[in-house]
Amino acid sequence: MDLRAREHIQTVMTLAGEGHPLRTALAPDGVIRESWARCVHEHRLDPTCMRPAVVLPQQQLREHQERIDEFLHMARYGLESLYQQVAGMGYCVLLTDSRGITVDFIGDIQLDHTLRHAGLSLGADWSEYHAGTCGVGTALMTGEALTVHQDDHFDATHIPLTCTAAPIYDPLGQLNAVLDISTLTSPQMKSSQHLALQLVKVYASRVENANFLRWFRNDWVLKLHPSPEFVEISPDYLLALDAGGRIIGHNRQAQLLLQAASGGPVLGQAFESVFNMRFDDLGQFMRAMPDERRAVTLAGRGPVLFLHAVPPPPRRATPTDAMAAPALPAPLAQLSGGDPVLDGQIVRAAKLVDSPISILITGETGSGKEYLAKGLHKASKRRNQPFVAVNCAAIPETLIESELFGYLPGSFSGASSKGKRGLIHEADGGTLFLDEIGDMPRDLQGRLLRVLAEREVLAIGATRPVAVDIRVIAATHCDLETLVKAGRFRDDLYYRLAGAHVKLPALRQRRDLPWLLYKLLHEEEPAVALSREAEAALRSYSWPGNLRELHNTLAFARAVCSDGVIRIEDLPDTLLGALPGAAAPSVRALPDATQHPPAAQQLLESLRAAQWNVSAVAQQMGKSRMTLYRHMKRWGIRSPKHTPSAAS
Repeated sequence: MDLRAREHIQTVMTLAGEGHPLRTALAPDGVIRESWARCVHEHRLDPTCMRPAVVLPQQQLREHQERIDEFLHMARYGLESLYQQVAGMGYCVLLTDSRGITVDFIGDIQLDHTLRHAGLSLGADWSEYHAGTCGVGTALMTGEALTVHQDDHFDATHIPLTCTAAPIYDPLGQLNAVLDISTLTSPQMKSSQHLALQLVKVYASRVENANFLRWFRNDWVLKLHPSPEFVEISPDYLLALDAGGRIIGHNRQAQLLLQAASGGPVLGQAFESVFNMRFDDLGQFMRAMPDERRAVTLAGRGPVLFLHAVPPPPRRATPTDAMAAPALPAPLAQLSGGDPVLDGQIVRAAKLVDSPISILITGETGSGKEYLAKGLHKASKRRNQPFVAVNCAAIPETLIESELFGYLPGSFSGASSKGKRGLIHEADGGTLFLDEIGDMPRDLQGRLLRVLAEREVLAIGATRPVAVDIRVIAATHCDLETLVKAGRFRDDLYYRLAGAHVKLPALRQRRDLPWLLYKLLHEEEPAVALSREAEAALRSYSWPGNLRELHNTLAFARAVCSDGVIRIEDLPDTLLGALPGAAAPSVRALPDATQHPPAAQQLLESLRAAQWNVSAVAQQMGKSRMTLYRHMKRWGIRSPKHTPSAAS
């Protein structure tokens, strides 16, 4: 270890490890200091240990490349163009995925051995968890473009390098990749990399925009720029709209602009709520409009922008269409009614139905993770084999080992004299679905990792493992990367499970709720209908419990409704009370109480006294809510909270 490395280690330990300020003008900036602190306190990296570059074997590298295969092909031209700009200055170009693994690389062949030794090669892991502060890893952590120059690096191994990186986001706002240019030697001053930083940001934006246009080539695309001369050829902001005028995609700059203007998420917003114009007028902003008349303003405060609208291409059905775009397998197609975000995830997952790659499904509780897992199983060649679902959060921690791995007779106190096949063994030949995998005890994660790696299971009390042929699909509502950083989930198991990652949207984010309602109401006989007011209430509700809550709500409404029609009073009180305007209802004059029998008058008075809380009144009267709802309908008693004509 040379003097420079020793001095660097002491600097990192003083600032990040011991927390003492530096009294030198060479102290790193705030972003680097925060990264050093993360490396020590969150990633548990030792600044005194100089680690060689971590390079994945070919098989694991291919798995990372396959996950973003289409994106890689599209981005390659951008990498080649960038390399042409920097090749003569000693730089190499890297593209990493969202986990920091280098999935594409262009560099000087004559320096191949030296670059590979420094970790500037295919398969290198540049995540902050492994490499410490570096261009790629710190860009992934901050979501911002930056330069990590020489002594900015956490690991003294990397202090000769200068790395400049910019994140690339997908059209749904998720960080998708990182574009990086690095060189083995450079001038001492960090300011020497200012031009490199601007160049990487430009090409990262070009790749991001090209990927956006690839995603939405069949939808409305809005191009915006502060200057009319550049709006068509080099737009700063890109938005995609569905046929109803709702935002279904954006580039990063458009996301930041509209989030700042509205203070909330961009996806799903109506065109009219974002711009001071009607969606129906969008056709006037196509190429034929003169430049000076393309000015638009955001709804609220924002800059004046110039708009160029690109309509969807005309759809013409031809006999070759079906050949060009094969239909989704039925078990997967029936999971969506046309929501663009969900459709994109299902199409992506459909390509992996018979792949050996493990799939990790994430999403909020109740968002349909098990439905997707079953759909993948039914669409695969394993459809006639077992689908074994294991809820890792529901099995007691003391039993989960024996439930998963099985045991031999008499292998522990209380064990069955006949022994037991574990759930992993039960899934042999089929699919093992590990639900709520984030709740699996850490001491069992190592055993599960061995099953996934070796494809064999060792029962409790056994001395020889048994081979199993299983496809593994895992699901969780947790952020596993956060659990990994906290030390509660093994990183090697995470990477093994997340061969492909499918993220399901929450129900409140989906655009196919009307289709879902129709489907669920017609699944059972007899089918029931929805009144217009009830449907409006269901569509305006936020659905914190997602699909599970929707199923329960419709099951309750079906049970209490009459005449085969679900009306607004048939919906649960919890839902109705959460609707906009329900917190402070205005009580209207109800029909004359003298028109009702005495029992109806008593019910009416009780409801008024309880402020129309049907559940409370049912409990007071010792009756079920369904009975009260039937009585209310029979006597024409309607809550002023929930009756659309209350204001009349």
